[in-house]
Amino acid sequence: MELEYVHLGPNKAPPQLPTGPLRVVIVSETMVSDDWRNTIARWLVDGGCLYAVAWGRECERWHDAVDWAVLETFDYGDIPDNRFVMTTWHAEEPLSEALWFAGNCASHPDVELMQTVLLHVADEAKEDEMTATYSASQIDEQP
Repeated sequence: MELEYVHLGPNKAPPQLPTGPLRVVIVSETMVSDDWRNTIARWLVDGGCLYAVAWGRECERWHDAVDWAVLETFDYGDIPDNRFVMTTWHAEEPLSEALWFAGNCASHPDVELMQTVLLHVADEAKEDEMTATYSASQIDEQP
C-alpha cells in the first residue's frame, strides 16, 4: 500500500490529490473554520476518497464534513456503492491507534483502496515524523 503525506495549513488551497480510490487519514492539529473544513471535505470526496479516518482536533467535525460532502455530491439522493465514502473518527485514541486502524481495518466493501493519504492539517509540516509514526503503527499489534 502506498502512503503519501500531504501537509495542509489552515485556509490554504489544497494541492492535487493522488489518483484514487483513496484512504485518507485526516490528522488535525489545529482549529480551522467550518467553511474551510467543508471545502477540504468536498476536495477529498471529489478527489476519490472512499474512506476517511479522522483524528485530532475536532475530528468529529471532520468526519461529519466528509459525510455531508458525499450527500451534497449526490444531491441527497442514492449514492452508488462504489462512491460511498466510509468515515470514522478516533477522538479518544492515541494517534498510533488511529493510524493502525487506517492501515489494518479501514477498507471499503466494494472498492480496493491501494493508496493512503496522510492529510496533516497543521501550521507546520512534519512529514518525516508523521510518516515514521504511520510506519511504526503498522508494525505494532493493536487490540
